[in-house]
Amino acid sequence: MNPTSILHNAPSLLLVPTPLDFGVDPVWPIEETMPLGTLRVAARVQHWVCENAKSLRAFLKRVDGVVPLDLPLQSINIRELPREVHKKGDHVGAGGAASFDAAQWLAPVAQGQMLAFACEAGMPCVADPGSSLVRAAHAAGFGVRVLAGPSSLISALAASGLNGQQFAFVGYLPTEPQARASRISALENTALREGQTQLLIETPYRNQAVFEALVRTLKPNTRLAIAQGLHTAHEAVQSRTVAHWRSKTLGIPATPTVFLFGQ
Repeated sequence: MNPTSILHNAPSLLLVPTPLDFGVDPVWPIEETMPLGTLRVAARVQHWVCENAKSLRAFLKRVDGVVPLDLPLQSINIRELPREVHKKGDHVGAGGAASFDAAQWLAPVAQGQMLAFACEAGMPCVADPGSSLVRAAHAAGFGVRVLAGPSSLISALAASGLNGQQFAFVGYLPTEPQARASRISALENTALREGQTQLLIETPYRNQAVFEALVRTLKPNTRLAIAQGLHTAHEAVQSRTVAHWRSKTLGIPATPTVFLFGQ
């Protein structure tokens, strides 16, 4: 479906990806990292829910430089998720209720208008909050549509040379060293037994500690990939066996990074 045709369909919740260069200097021109169709839709939406209002406004300013916004930025209705939602997550697991009631946030859709949701960087609801809003939309019988755009996890997997037919995103590792090592070993057992690539992320300032823990704990023949600064000027993807990494001294910058390991 042509993304711009979405605006002529029944009102829906739109999930709008944003560039992966949030907080990175320099930023690339947005038209080089985002599909034009997505920018055209984003320029016309008048109601937004977001992870961070300041970063959403910065995103919309960049959109406006390519596709003029339908309304002045100050006239666009922007609501920010509660802090506890975007800091602690809004998904409690299979069969559980969302941690907060998102139904009220869907009022624009109920009134016949499009509502968009965006996170600070990348694909909404994937390693980011938003699932409670999507669940509420489904419960109310509203459509949910995903616009095309960057996802660091999928980009990292594609560039890693690891198994892209079976994989799992496992989030963050424990920060306590012994618990972290135990978790790494358990994930490696799954990776080697089932051929399932394991993907994880970390707060950038902990990148070096996580890399060193992975190299120290994983088996020599396990393959470990590091995908840094995807879709930015600092992009670098390296994929080697753990034995190779142990023979090198590598500093991991405090930039957004995806770690992947498996066969």
